[in-house]
Amino acid sequence: MQAIALTEYGGPDVLAMTEVADPLVGPDRVLVRVHAAGVNPVDWKVRAGDLRSWFQHHEPLVPGFDMAGVVEQVGPAVTRFAVGDEVMGNVREDHLQYGTYAQLVSAPERTLALKPTSASFVEAAALPLAGLTALQVCQAAQVGPNDIVLVHNASGGVGHLAVQIAGSMGAAMVIGTTGERNDDFVRSLGAHPLRYGSDLEDDVRDLLARTPDLVGDDGRVDVALDFVGAPAGAQSERLVRQPDRHVTVIDPELVRRGGRYVFARPDGVALGGLSAMFDSGALQVSIQDVLDLADAAKAHRILEDGHVRGKLVLRVDSSA
Repeated sequence: MQAIALTEYGGPDVLAMTEVADPLVGPDRVLVRVHAAGVNPVDWKVRAGDLRSWFQHHEPLVPGFDMAGVVEQVGPAVTRFAVGDEVMGNVREDHLQYGTYAQLVSAPERTLALKPTSASFVEAAALPLAGLTALQVCQAAQVGPNDIVLVHNASGGVGHLAVQIAGSMGAAMVIGTTGERNDDFVRSLGAHPLRYGSDLEDDVRDLLARTPDLVGDDGRVDVALDFVGAPAGAQSERLVRQPDRHVTVIDPELVRRGGRYVFARPDGVALGGLSAMFDSGALQVSIQDVLDLADAAKAHRILEDGHVRGKLVLRVDSSA
């Protein structure tokens, strides 16, 4: 099969279209013909070699964790899927070699869910890792009714989903940091956009002062979700009422200061819940661009440059 693979770590140019062996299908695995693969920031970190202290790596290494496609074969122990099913998945294991930038993926059954019936393969491929990250962060922060929630990078791949999920959990107000060009987009998701920068803490307090009907007249928030890192993380520590409701995906050291760190876990059952939210209209996924699989290096350059609104997706099958 054809896949994007690397044999050394470095910049985007180490990614190359390569002929690799078709994957094996174990007893509890599902072979999926991939139509589209999502692109996430962790992908370029894998490519650069930044995760070699966390995961065993094997080369040639096919990057990618997200995909959507059609089931071609199931192992004898598989019970949730059948040949012909349209599925999506966040296919992460405890070592890195067989990723989703490929025509075929052998995925553990536990990592998959049925694709939303109303979603294209491209939309479905954009949802798994970002959606599960947003959901697990909101769960770690125990977002609930009447909460005032601050979401950093509210227009990004994870952030724009976290805004919507926090709203679905009953948050009374969601505040989202973003660049000015994304203000209308963040408002459309149900959040109040504010600028990054040194004035953020004052801006949050001013916004809350204009909404005295909310439980927020002390100028602080109930929940802070960090998808961007410093200096926003330090500002959140000063703005959040309880340290354990400050959750980050960027800074593991926050745990030492009383906060929470989330590294998203594959969870097919939870992913099925996100699929249902998409079909109900309660969750939308924004896609900035769709590129061909052969343009994976270009997708990585775009992602590393920053300022991506929503997600990037690679089209693996021309029908996607």
